[in-house]
Amino acid sequence: MGSRDIDVRRRPSSATIFALAMRTGLGDLRTNYTWWSWTSGWLLRCLMEVAFFGLIGLLLQSPQATFFLLIGRGLFVGVAEVMWVIQSTAWERGSGTLPLLVAAPGRAWPVFAGRSTQWLGSATATSLVSLLTLPPLFGFVLTPLQLAAVALVVPVTIAASYGFALPLAALVLRRPSWRNAASNVAHNVMVLVCGALVPVAFWPWPVQWFAQLFPVTHSLRGLRAVLDGDPGDWGLLSASLALAVGLGLAWFLLGAWLLERFAEAARQGTIDIDT
Repeated sequence: MGSRDIDVRRRPSSATIFALAMRTGLGDLRTNYTWWSWTSGWLLRCLMEVAFFGLIGLLLQSPQATFFLLIGRGLFVGVAEVMWVIQSTAWERGSGTLPLLVAAPGRAWPVFAGRSTQWLGSATATSLVSLLTLPPLFGFVLTPLQLAAVALVVPVTIAASYGFALPLAALVLRRPSWRNAASNVAHNVMVLVCGALVPVAFWPWPVQWFAQLFPVTHSLRGLRAVLDGDPGDWGLLSASLALAVGLGLAWFLLGAWLLERFAEAARQGTIDIDT
């Protein structure tokens, strides 16, 4: 009994595992990108994408549409990037480390969740650069308070969207061949209904209700209120961000639970973890 108690006490905590997995994720990110390749490759591509939607607004000869599209797509490029959580979680199966993770004494969810935080910094930087540099190029100058709102909304939105991606990643672990399709479907559905390209009110009410499941729907609504100068805009922004954080946390907890269920099934031999 004594030796068993000692072994239990020596098991790493979930917080420790999560922190170490974050370090591993940063190592993965440094392997995937250098500063030069990230800036001249990924970031430049995203800036061109956001600018493309801004040009659509110019072709429509509508300053309102131009600003609407720049803000919506500028925020959403980071959300789309953080959906890579779905793919990177499935990498454990491809790299052959999944059997070791399942056999380890600690919980499995901090490993998957922590390693996938590698996308948070990159996604946040992508959206911030897009929103801070492109609107002025199209003739829209943001006030200091509006810039502060952008700086607040972007990291909250990315973190909450990371929470949303985690349960999808847990489901894809059982069918890793679906990882790219799941990621693409998730962010394409979101961008259609969350208010990034057209107002949420454009859709029938069942779709509008469905859009409320996504954290970005709420944070984008609050950001637009501040940028449009609506009365009570900062109050709406605070409420919208609180709702986005709550949704992101709920999705994160569901993802952690699903990851643990996956690990338990793998330990019982009901999942082929060698493929």
